Amino acid sequence: MTLLRIGSRGSQLALWQANHIAALLRARGHQVELEIIKTTGDKITDVALAKVGTKGMFTKEIEEALIEDRIDLAVHSLKDLPTELAPEFEIAAITERQNPLDAFLSRRFQCIEELPQGARIGTSSLRRQAQLKALRPDLAVFPLRGNVDTRLRKLDDGEYDAIILASAGLNRLGRTELIRQILTADMMCPAAGQGALGIEIRSRDEKTRREVEFLNDPPTAKAAACERALLNELGGGCQVPIGAFAEVVDGKIQLTGVVARPDGSTVLREVRTGSDPQLLGREVGQQLLRRGGGEILREVYGEPAVTPAQP
Repeated sequence: MTLLRIGSRGSQLALWQANHIAALLRARGHQVELEIIKTTGDKITDVALAKVGTKGMFTKEIEEALIEDRIDLAVHSLKDLPTELAPEFEIAAITERQNPLDAFLSRRFQCIEELPQGARIGTSSLRRQAQLKALRPDLAVFPLRGNVDTRLRKLDDGEYDAIILASAGLNRLGRTELIRQILTADMMCPAAGQGALGIEIRSRDEKTRREVEFLNDPPTAKAAACERALLNELGGGCQVPIGAFAEVVDGKIQLTGVVARPDGSTVLREVRTGSDPQLLGREVGQQLLRRGGGEILREVYGEPAVTPAQP
């Protein structure tokens, strides 16, 4: 029996994900321990994530635990993992994807179209904000931080008329009661890797790689590789106005890439089909840059970022 130590953030969703992987490992006869690690992103709770200029804000401290051999593997929401990992780390498996789309939640309104002019809508994501503004420039979009329960409570308390959250997280936690509309990729292109889990290990840790390889879902891994190649080509992290959504259909990959101005005034969208996930992702990224995506992203990156507080 192998002892495997899993590192995870301490949010309700992160713990659900880590315990889900732990259960699958235990079912194969492994002993599993869980270590909760507080990350930079968890420490900054009063600032919109888009204003925090730190790639890997949800992974840095977990990777330090890997390097120090305090854990053997980390379970991440794949969309939180930087597209370029340090040489010391690798993604050993990408799990079967849950619904990758975003969800519209409200107590009073059934869809985005029903919201009255000036309605307050909450989101933690610049990607979502930009696409919301393109759909409904009359809405008032406000930052929304906290775990899923906190965000739902703020909706219940009337701070917002509606909020946008990832469908996958709500499904995993069984908190789907306020979902009124699933937003198609045409309405709101999701984040690269949204809905999938990434299992990160130390590079060259052959033993752990063998133990977790059964968790890898090839169609999801192929789609995610394509999305992450697009994101990497654009030089983006998880908190920039970039959407990437790939689907494997009849052996071919269809990739939708989006770059948008935060105010929604410009939304660049590119859809292409190919067979090589890395090549397709790079090609779509390059085309978006040629069409003006580079200028949009330079404007976003040029905004002053908040320096994370030191622990």
